[in-house]
Amino acid sequence: MNIDGNTELIAHIGYPTHSFKSPLIYNPYFEKEGINALVVPMGCQAEHYPAFLKSVFQLTNIRGALITMPHKVTTVALLDDVTPTVKVAGACNAVKLDDKGRLVGDMFDGAGFVRGVQRKGFDLVDKCVMVVGTGGVGSAIAASLAAEKIKAITLFDVNSASCEGLAQRLQNEYPQIAVRTGSNDPEGHDLVVNATPMGMNEGDPLPMDVSRIAPETFVGEVVMRTEMTAFLQAAQNRGCRVQVGSDMLFEQIPAYLEYFGFKTTTAEVLRRVARLG
Repeated sequence: MNIDGNTELIAHIGYPTHSFKSPLIYNPYFEKEGINALVVPMGCQAEHYPAFLKSVFQLTNIRGALITMPHKVTTVALLDDVTPTVKVAGACNAVKLDDKGRLVGDMFDGAGFVRGVQRKGFDLVDKCVMVVGTGGVGSAIAASLAAEKIKAITLFDVNSASCEGLAQRLQNEYPQIAVRTGSNDPEGHDLVVNATPMGMNEGDPLPMDVSRIAPETFVGEVVMRTEMTAFLQAAQNRGCRVQVGSDMLFEQIPAYLEYFGFKTTTAEVLRRVARLG
């Protein structure tokens, strides 16, 4: 890729940067499409981040910023405006300047999950869904599901304060959706999601009782360590359609591209060009 005076930058801000995967997906895509833009990792520690975020948007060739750990939560209070998805998730991972020069933000962790499910033919309208795990990823998924006109959502987390906080934010933004907490029983749900780290290590307990999942239920996973976790394998053995964790990563990138005003693409194209090793 040739970098010149017309190259537009997307700042990828977080700390530490050694685990960043986005440059290995976006930049090969930009090169393939002849788009003169570059995702640049920028390591910024927490104490410097508020000032750095403001200063990076003083650059005249900045197109936007991808925000990752540990700054997703901090970002919300630094912006002039955010979407309902950000308000529910309590975190933000995409920032840009709007046409009035205001810093605005959105959250696409959950959008990746939702887009993947929809592209597999699952219609979320009027569905009952369950999200087990209400940390950063689970909250983002719940927020994106709520935006798709679901009928009801069940939330569960061993950290009940986190779970109840998310439930309240969902009720505030989407009062028409029935929100339940306190149970991880998947029976009666059209879609169930494991948004916990369970499954990252061999021998981890399953996040819910798979025998209670109906064969027609769609089952999703966020763990990316292996494509087919024990949880997904057990669900598939019951006849369920499933979505692997890495789909969430690749499916959210088209949403980012659209947000920053670039030509969009598909997860399949991104998987083909990515240089993840």
